[in-house]
Amino acid sequence: MSAILRIEELSKQYGSVTAVDTVSFEIPEGICFGLLGPNGAGKTTTIEMMEGITAPSSGRVLFRGEPIGADFRKKVGIQFQSTALPEFITVRETLELFASFYESPRTMDEVIGLCALEDILSRDNRKLSGGQRQRMLLALAILPKPEVIFLDEPTTGLDPQARRNFWDLINGIKKERTTVILTTHYMDEAQILCERIAIMDHGKIMAIDTPQALLAQHFDGVLVTLPYDHCCEDSLSGFKGLVVRDGSLEVQTDNIDKSLKDLLAAHVNLEGLSIHKPNLEDLFIKLTGSSLRS
Repeated sequence: MSAILRIEELSKQYGSVTAVDTVSFEIPEGICFGLLGPNGAGKTTTIEMMEGITAPSSGRVLFRGEPIGADFRKKVGIQFQSTALPEFITVRETLELFASFYESPRTMDEVIGLCALEDILSRDNRKLSGGQRQRMLLALAILPKPEVIFLDEPTTGLDPQARRNFWDLINGIKKERTTVILTTHYMDEAQILCERIAIMDHGKIMAIDTPQALLAQHFDGVLVTLPYDHCCEDSLSGFKGLVVRDGSLEVQTDNIDKSLKDLLAAHVNLEGLSIHKPNLEDLFIKLTGSSLRS
């Protein structure tokens, strides 16, 4: 699969502060690529340089092998975290207004169908719910038929059902072979939507691969979690991979039967014990020492 975007030793300094520190990676065409990181990790600055909004201090971004320029902006769609919509006009009127900005936009019927806007076309922009507003902003981002679309935390603040509806819209866009670049604070969202993710912290890429490959690289077996207790911690001192995190004791094991027997033999109270397969949240905490939303 060929790379549609290639980031080469990209850096950004603001005075004495290095926001992005010589990051390099490729994004294959037609996938959803997730860039994840805690606040202050440098991901927003990286995305802005990839979009062509912010100039890098050094390094470059290549689109189909060529440095990005004015022509690149005609081939991308962007859904920002916060966008002001024209007031006192309807959703349909807004779509028609923005469509007039492009030489060959999608048809109204196509955009309305892709973003499920049929039920709100006559609604004033001021009266849209959070989920409706995000559908509207996605429609504006895909109007020019972009080859790459940037989604910056598109489901923040949405209720669970609205988030899942939005995921369906993204999956529909991916079927068109549009490359989607996503930033999100929701690990379940990244795991469901992204074929490839990069985890960023302190301006550097800490890990990059498919979600499944990253989990396989960093975890064996399952995670056993117990309520934190000093006596419990002493009893588990011989357990490999024991960590204390968020008020809990966590043990990584590839032999759950033996581990449970060892816990009982150590007279550990198993009340409150939970067992789960490692997920991206566990991976993120392991690599960065904090949760994604910290």
